[in-house]
Amino acid sequence: MRRLFKIFLLASILCAGAPAAMAGAPFSGNEQLLQQAKQLLNSYKDSEALLLYEQVLAAAPDNYEALCKASLLHCRIGERYSSDETSKMQHFSKAKKYAQKAYELDPVDAESNFVMALSIGAEAMASGAKERLVGINEVKTFLDAALASNRQHAEAWHIMGRWYFKMANLNLVEKVASKMLFGGVCDEATNTHAAEALENAIANDPNNIRYYYDLACIYNEMKDTAARNKTLEKAVSLTYETKEELELSRRCKIMLQE
Repeated sequence: MRRLFKIFLLASILCAGAPAAMAGAPFSGNEQLLQQAKQLLNSYKDSEALLLYEQVLAAAPDNYEALCKASLLHCRIGERYSSDETSKMQHFSKAKKYAQKAYELDPVDAESNFVMALSIGAEAMASGAKERLVGINEVKTFLDAALASNRQHAEAWHIMGRWYFKMANLNLVEKVASKMLFGGVCDEATNTHAAEALENAIANDPNNIRYYYDLACIYNEMKDTAARNKTLEKAVSLTYETKEELELSRRCKIMLQE
């Protein structure tokens, strides 16, 4: 009889605890998926990480972290479709959709503003001339907001540097169109400002070869050979783990030899 009572008591305790455990399961499950996705992202497994972030969003559409990371990864993956414009634009469109949702949730945070700038810029650069100019001009507002929220955001500094460089080197047709559409080109858009932004990106993330390569290209445009070579020497001394990094290292070495 005592044995039956103990079994009944144990069963009652387990049943009583089940609803609470079940209530916490979705949260725990999402947190676990986010951790796994982060590990994959840090291991340069972008496609695998994206699948997990989108799995989180399927269960929790308002998960801010998953929205920002999914947007970032769609931009990265889309850039790799160099000859498949349809797939590229599909990724950029999804990136922008996720970024807009994240921005709606938190329009002040650095990350939501960064992915807005990144996705708008990516989509613009793959569009026609007018759409490209409109998108590029829109990017600056989000970058300013991202850096106002976090001055150490290396990726935002990187995109800001590229923005300055692009705007400083518009061709004649683009300059005329920019004047007609927006009243002219931003006064801050100079190669010097572009280099300063890239230097800030490197200061906050000194192991990203993309920043060094883009900075070297800017110095090359400025005819500053000493600064270019110093930047390239730092770039080729880094350790690389991805095909993209190895390709950038190869380009840096060629530029340095020239």
